[in-house]
Amino acid sequence: MKKRFFLPLLLSGLIGFSSCDSDNDGNGTGRMEVRMTDAPGDYDEVNVEIKSVQIHREDGDGEDGWITLDKIHPGVYNLLDFANGKDTLLASAELPVGHISQLRLVLGDNNSVKLKNGDVIDLKTPSGQTSGVKLKIDAHLEDDVTYMVLLDFDAARSVVPKGNGGYNLKPVIRTITQAIAGGIKGSVTPAEYKPGIYVISAENDTIGGFASDNGDFLIKGVPAGTYRVEFITEYGQHNKTIENVSVSQNQIKDLGVVMLPQE
Repeated sequence: MKKRFFLPLLLSGLIGFSSCDSDNDGNGTGRMEVRMTDAPGDYDEVNVEIKSVQIHREDGDGEDGWITLDKIHPGVYNLLDFANGKDTLLASAELPVGHISQLRLVLGDNNSVKLKNGDVIDLKTPSGQTSGVKLKIDAHLEDDVTYMVLLDFDAARSVVPKGNGGYNLKPVIRTITQAIAGGIKGSVTPAEYKPGIYVISAENDTIGGFASDNGDFLIKGVPAGTYRVEFITEYGQHNKTIENVSVSQNQIKDLGVVMLPQE
């Protein structure tokens, strides 16, 4: 089985709270995650040092167009740790909406392969440390939608024997880009009730947030599915529940104006 290397821009967990920001009618932002996974080769370890992750918005690849993602987890990763559906988060960022043409991995010098006999041999990377490993992704970020770039790292094909006992690292990576979470937005009235908002799945996993002072709310990072949305007010006097709210993975579900019960 081939081991995959996921490089996602981060998706938050299903249980948690998010602040509500109603100022999303400008340029807007989308969330991008980079994860890595891998399929095992005939080695005990394949260790790769990742220093940074960059994206490029234009169709060309001039050096002035690359943007380094700020939330990066640099370090040495054993690709063979991420078999059988496992993955790890490398980088994440909130980015302006729009097109992203390429992704680049900048590698360090601390790369090695551990053979079945226990020998550890340095991996030479002809271009990874300097120009980086460039990958076409052609993704389009939509406002408030969470996307993942999955890098399917083929360890077996990426480690190339040189014939003199040495090995080169020539990364062979398949990229998969997909929207993985949408969200729910709307406004509550009267706004002064300031409800807590709970998005609850059939399994009772919960994402929560709060309305702003003017009643607007936006709950991001909601995976595709059907949810119950509860609006909980102080002392429970103005609570409201909306059943069967359907969320797709590539859009923000708009509940419009939610009228809370009044005394």
